[in-house]
Amino acid sequence: MRSEAIPTRAPRPEPHAPAQERVLAVGRRIDGSLPAHGRSPGGWLDEALMRVCACDEHLRAALFRFIDVRPACRNRRELGEHLAALLAEARPASCAGRVAATLARSPFSRQAAALAAGAAAQRVAHRFIVGSTVPHALASVERMWRDGVGSSLDLLGEESVSEGEADSYAARCVDALRVLAQSARRWPERPLLEADSLGRLPRANLSVKVTALTPAIRADAPQRGIEDALARLRSILRCARELDAHVHVDMESLGSRETVLGLVLELLAEPEFAAGPSAGLVLQAYLRDSPEELEQILAWVARTGRSSPLTVRLVKGAYWDHEVVEARQHGWAVPVFERRADCDRNFERLTRRLLSARPRVRVALGSHNLRSIAHGIACLPLLGLEAQDIELQVLRGLGDDIGRALAGMGLRVRVYCPVGDLVQGMAYLVRRMLENTANDSFLQARARGADLERLLAQP
Repeated sequence: MRSEAIPTRAPRPEPHAPAQERVLAVGRRIDGSLPAHGRSPGGWLDEALMRVCACDEHLRAALFRFIDVRPACRNRRELGEHLAALLAEARPASCAGRVAATLARSPFSRQAAALAAGAAAQRVAHRFIVGSTVPHALASVERMWRDGVGSSLDLLGEESVSEGEADSYAARCVDALRVLAQSARRWPERPLLEADSLGRLPRANLSVKVTALTPAIRADAPQRGIEDALARLRSILRCARELDAHVHVDMESLGSRETVLGLVLELLAEPEFAAGPSAGLVLQAYLRDSPEELEQILAWVARTGRSSPLTVRLVKGAYWDHEVVEARQHGWAVPVFERRADCDRNFERLTRRLLSARPRVRVALGSHNLRSIAHGIACLPLLGLEAQDIELQVLRGLGDDIGRALAGMGLRVRVYCPVGDLVQGMAYLVRRMLENTANDSFLQARARGADLERLLAQP
């Protein structure tokens, strides 16, 4: 006898998850505000460099090796020579890559290849880096502010190998805060950038790295790194409180995450900083245990009761290749999601959890993925929130067009702006290039003319 089919229930939607139609509507509106062409006459050259890297795995591998030799380079000439040497050893798959490798191997053209490599790196640097020093960056930062876009300056230099370097980085951060705050006093009023429903927002905003504040970061001895960095970060927070500035602590690779998180939470819990300054940290959605980390942060927020809400910047994560390679080399479980869709789903779940935690935290979404951005905006009315209750952050050189489109829609946008010279910023530059040239990058997919409905589909 044929059995009757048992009716199944449709899956119950997650709390506060917006309907797909709402996400599509927001996404179409953002896409309609994006420019059809590049932002500058020379942008085609930048895009050409990116496309070469996108289709050439061996070329990307050479760039990874370039990060390792970067600290030994003292100037642009040495950078070019190292890059040319790595190209000579590589076996690129693309036509442009093969030409570059051939030129780099030939004794007659090696010097020219080195000069060309250095020039190409310099050009890409100008795309991502806002200035070599904070004073040099001020004109661009003020111009963004006048256009209705905020910024967060990041002093390049990812880690210190000595106490002297750590002291120097801390001093640079304090100087940067003073220069930035002094300049910001002259900027015109921009109500959207200066307040949300929880109160005032500082004009001056600086991102700092704990690994640059101490040479003692070690996963097997985290307390030593915390104790060594405490005094330096404390001086930066004191300066920010004095100047009414915001300090955001960046998260880096998994090996330093627990140390960085412990340091930030320990320091901000001190009575001295109970009322300020405005401060924040980063949550990386590509880590499988990021939901548990977020619950730890929210429990700390409820327990400490700081009068200045903690800002949480939610990002996908920029160390995917590093984490995967290191885990496989040691036979460990891979700590990051290995499929983009899994990471994107986690990003959306964390977005909803963060927005539902307001007013205990301020929420900043750092993404260039149109689906991720549209989802966050679509969540707001479901939670009784307004447009001012979310901040959307993009990277200089990658998210400029998206940032301008969002600002034009009346949303608060902040651009993450690195400051430093080419040698200091090479590791940052390579990560940004690899992020932009990944085969599943939203920016690359849009540039190739991918269907908008597919890009906005549920992950």
